[in-house]
Amino acid sequence: MTRIFLIGYMGAGKTTLGKAFAREMGLEFIDLDWYIEERYHKTVQQLFSERGEGGFRELERKMLHEVAEFEDVVVSAGGGTPCFFDNMEYMNDCGDTVFLDVEPAVLFRRLRVARQQRPLLANKSDEELMKFICEALQKRLPFYSKAKHLFKADELEDKRQIQNSVDSLRKQLNK
Repeated sequence: MTRIFLIGYMGAGKTTLGKAFAREMGLEFIDLDWYIEERYHKTVQQLFSERGEGGFRELERKMLHEVAEFEDVVVSAGGGTPCFFDNMEYMNDCGDTVFLDVEPAVLFRRLRVARQQRPLLANKSDEELMKFICEALQKRLPFYSKAKHLFKADELEDKRQIQNSVDSLRKQLNK
């Protein structure tokens, strides 16, 4: 029975690496945000707006506990998921946790092109975006660093890099 939780900041590659790794290992891939949206028939943004952050985080915790019961899965947790309640400890108790560590400059490059699809980032200048990333990482690092494994995920830009990362992660997790 395999249960792997990928954590890290938005743009770290949780979905990119998670899907490729799950496919290679014959595991199911679950993006926690997508799972929440399917269950509640609303976007994360709508749920955030309707319930406020506290209400959303409570719902997210409940859904995390639900997917943590699944077997043979790779779960991509939301960027903030490890930072609330006992979520990080819970994921550590249920399976392997992997912090996808990415340099701020790489996150900036990835998020800069996708900022309009991400409500927290839309309408930020380049300077504001970089500052936002650095400040958020500083706040979240104490939670992310509780992961059982740290994985450098700076190189996920093409199929070769993704495959190399899958191979490296597989070795690191002894899978």
